[in-house]
Amino acid sequence: MTSLSIVSRFRYISAMTAKPLARDELWDVATAQHGFVTAQQAADLGVSKHALQMLVQRGTLTSAAFGVYRFPLYPIGEYDGHMLAVLWTRVPEACLSHETALDTYGISDVNPNRIHVTVSKQRRLRRTGGDDYVVHYEDLTPNHVGWWQEIPTVTPKTAVQQCIALGTPTYLLRQAIERGHAQGYVTTKDRDDLADALEARHGR
Repeated sequence: MTSLSIVSRFRYISAMTAKPLARDELWDVATAQHGFVTAQQAADLGVSKHALQMLVQRGTLTSAAFGVYRFPLYPIGEYDGHMLAVLWTRVPEACLSHETALDTYGISDVNPNRIHVTVSKQRRLRRTGGDDYVVHYEDLTPNHVGWWQEIPTVTPKTAVQQCIALGTPTYLLRQAIERGHAQGYVTTKDRDDLADALEARHGR
């Protein structure tokens, strides 16, 4: 069954009130987030905690992490874990970053054993279930963040800059800079600036 047919099948409207049901409103959000929705997003839509728990009890939603739910009807995807990592933070500015971003863009052979996410400096996350994640604190502007597989992710240039500061091995970063340029992710000027920054790291 295709995703489109699943969406069509799952779309219900109350004939009595012509108001979308809670599950339909949440489904609309989840289809843009690999099947996930957060408790905060539900609250923003006016879905009460009781209604949310009823959806869980009925099996319409399952708990994926504290404050994060998933529609089991939505097809399981290769990048669900990355989307969950961002939503697990439960902060709106969270994004994939550092070595995870290099890996997702396919511009380096880096193979992080945990998923890196960045949130703003003002946050101090104390979340259970974060053993598979590395949380970084940095204030990013919209120019630093793009999208990968519908998941907010720092740009390749920003990822390289982060990894220079992180201490990622030089050969992997040289690879990221050159591949990023060859694949059109990094401009010639940015390639040269990143290469200079990488070399300067060795002089410190």
